[in-house]
Amino acid sequence: MKRVLTLIAVLALGLSLAQVRVGIAFDAGGKFDRSFNQSAWEGAQKAAKELGVKLFDFEPADPSQVGQGIRTFAEEGFDLVIGVGFANEPAITATAKEFPKVKFAVIDAVPGEGKLPNAVGLVFREHEGSFLVGYIAGKMTRTGVVGFIGGMDIPLIHKFEAGFRAGAEYAFREDKIQGRVLVGYVGNTPAAWNDPAKAKEIAASQVRQGADIIYAAAGGSGLGLIDYVKQAKCLREGGNVRFVRKADPYAKVPKYADYEKTCGKDGTKATPLFFIGVDANQNYLGDTDNNPATLNHGLTSMLKRVDVATYEVIKSVVQKTFKGGVREFGLANNGVGYALDQYNKALIPAGVVSKLELLKQQIIKGQIKVPEKR
Repeated sequence: MKRVLTLIAVLALGLSLAQVRVGIAFDAGGKFDRSFNQSAWEGAQKAAKELGVKLFDFEPADPSQVGQGIRTFAEEGFDLVIGVGFANEPAITATAKEFPKVKFAVIDAVPGEGKLPNAVGLVFREHEGSFLVGYIAGKMTRTGVVGFIGGMDIPLIHKFEAGFRAGAEYAFREDKIQGRVLVGYVGNTPAAWNDPAKAKEIAASQVRQGADIIYAAAGGSGLGLIDYVKQAKCLREGGNVRFVRKADPYAKVPKYADYEKTCGKDGTKATPLFFIGVDANQNYLGDTDNNPATLNHGLTSMLKRVDVATYEVIKSVVQKTFKGGVREFGLANNGVGYALDQYNKALIPAGVVSKLELLKQQIIKGQIKVPEKR
């Protein structure tokens, strides 16, 4: 038990309820991937602090160990076992059937086809949030070319791709631009979530084809995109690269010294490169000089509120309102969205922000149908 679990002891904050024990089993990316897994971890930590639960976690050394922690938690009689990521679903389903008194949850999958009273699937409308960041990319690209990097080539990530493409193409049509969306995937095995070198290679290829804004839904691999963008800094016009927007939308954004040294001060010759983060707010990762007031390479992030879903399912156990089946998180209940903060507020015009809020309402009302499949 000591080899597979890390105990975080949390004092119950004056709660009269018996302390609830929660086990959380992470996906291959690990709990500090600055994205999907870390968001779940932050939600669990919030529950530990605010609800007085006792929290344990398990990180697999390789994909074959994914189910190991789940079974250990169940055998120990934990109140709730959470599997972070669809790869945990088979183990959660099998273990939930064997241990009916233990409650289970899976993020990004539905255990037991939604028919188990002691297991719930926490799923998201990622295509809706991806539409919004796709729209931002389509409105802000100077080259008319944007990119998408997926982690594992599976239907779940196709939802991100489809939504992003639809949002970018909506913006292209609105501005009468003949735009393009480039797509690449890191791989087709779980290793695709933790291969930043491959994502960096895909990013370089897309930039060579003219992409100045790239969105990654690739777990830990997405850090490769972020590194590439911060190193390359800008894209110069010439060859296959042309600016469909001659006016520089970032002309009034102060540039950091190394950017001006590498790319120059004249926006007619070069345009900044941007990444779009995913799951957690990754905008801050685009800050190169510890100064949010200067150019930041994180244009925005598609917020997939895994932290909220994790917190809510733990709260349901504490408050004894847990129900098996499926819980869905989308724009309508703030389960997905886009990030706007001190790091990117100078990059996205007020008019675009206003239109995003209108688009959000149109999606919620069903006036815009965002595709889920590519």
